[in-house]
Amino acid sequence: MKCPACRDLNNRVIDSRLGKDGDVIRRRRECEKCARRFTTYERVEDYLPSVVKKDGRRESFDRMKVLAGLKKACEKRPISVETIEETADTVERTLLEKGDKEVPSSAVGEAIMAALHDLDSVAYVRFASVYRSFQDIDEFVDELEDLLKERRGARKARRKRAGVVAKAPRSES
Repeated sequence: MKCPACRDLNNRVIDSRLGKDGDVIRRRRECEKCARRFTTYERVEDYLPSVVKKDGRRESFDRMKVLAGLKKACEKRPISVETIEETADTVERTLLEKGDKEVPSSAVGEAIMAALHDLDSVAYVRFASVYRSFQDIDEFVDELEDLLKERRGARKARRKRAGVVAKAPRSES
């Protein structure tokens, strides 16, 4: 592993930790030449499906593209880099579990949107606005209204489970 600062190949592992799900090993390393510390991640190489683009081209699945999209959507949101990495892991795992050798690019986009929907509504809307290529403000507003209806329904369900009864509006007399 090359040092990101001086590009030297001689470094040593200072610390190794297992990731939360047990499928990643995080290693802290120190360069023996410049003494800079850096982190590497080791994971089992799964055979991810090829992604079939809209125009029929096929590409290898690129985790970095998923991460870039997630980071852009989560920009200036209170979401940690670790959470973004975990979300990318979830998307990757979703595609692996399908067991297909090829998946349409739309399946990758939908998996990202599903993960963002559960993570952060602002990041979800940001990603959806780019992914779905809204043509006008009405399409954007429709998506927001759907999201708001869903959130209101979830809020009512939580209140109902907690035994909170909605108060009737007070009449002014």
